Amino acid sequence: MKPLTQRQIDFMGRRKLAFIVAAVLLIVSIGAIFFQQLNLGLDFTGGTLIEVRYAEAPALDTIRQLLQDNGFEDVAVQTFGASSEVLIRLRQAFDPEIGNQVVSLLRGDGASVDLVRAEFVGAQVGDQLRDQSGMGLLVALGVVMLYVALRFQYKFAIGALLALMHDVIIVVGFFAIFQLDFDLTVLAAILAVIGYSLNDTIVVYDRMREEIRMSRIDDMPQIFNDAINATLSRTLATSGTTLLVLIALLLLGGDMIQNFAIALLVGIVVGTFSSIYVSGALLLPLKLSREDLIPPQKETDEEEEELP
Repeated sequence: MKPLTQRQIDFMGRRKLAFIVAAVLLIVSIGAIFFQQLNLGLDFTGGTLIEVRYAEAPALDTIRQLLQDNGFEDVAVQTFGASSEVLIRLRQAFDPEIGNQVVSLLRGDGASVDLVRAEFVGAQVGDQLRDQSGMGLLVALGVVMLYVALRFQYKFAIGALLALMHDVIIVVGFFAIFQLDFDLTVLAAILAVIGYSLNDTIVVYDRMREEIRMSRIDDMPQIFNDAINATLSRTLATSGTTLLVLIALLLLGGDMIQNFAIALLVGIVVGTFSSIYVSGALLLPLKLSREDLIPPQKETDEEEEELP
């Protein structure tokens, strides 16, 4: 078998299929965001945080079901550090006696439980983030677009911008579909995905620009294929090693950073797909040409002499 660096995969020949896949994912994600909506965590909504300590590691599902059966709604239960330390999040107003009430319920099954703390968690982001996050994201994407336009050309900037929006919408849509807690750690993961995807896209764009300037043909799909194949091993190696770390983080990192790891996992997979297909393939309908990157040749000396 040929090594990956010597294979020529016709990525641009399959771009219509890639666009269909991307469109379906975007439609499903947008539909989930608008109709099913996000399951916002306590960082956005505020609520009550209770930490308890068991003598032995408990079953989290049993704790969650017990609290729900006794009138507590929107209960989130996870381990905190050791397996015997349990963190309970309740999306309701704080009551000074709520910690003792929860512990009394948990002791009803004969378990040895001690209350460590019970406190109110205010919305760290709240209305201000909900009102300004959209504008902040637009400003960030605008700065990215300006940077890519100055470094390459404005058609590259449009392709990169659309690819980044594709990545963000699908990650957010994934959390809406599966109703995973969307909190500040997930928001941080999305920002990291934007940086990762942009870096990968710029590597591919840089090779495309180089291939366009060096090639003697005007077949843009073939030039783009050459550029993507040339960077494919680097892209897959970087994404693969990152995914290995994220899988280990997801399996061994505990419940506190589980959603953070999930957001990065989805984002890296989607970002790798968009850097190979979406960002590059979009340059074809944008009609990128050699003239967009190669300035017109200067007039020869003879032409200059003919001028009056």
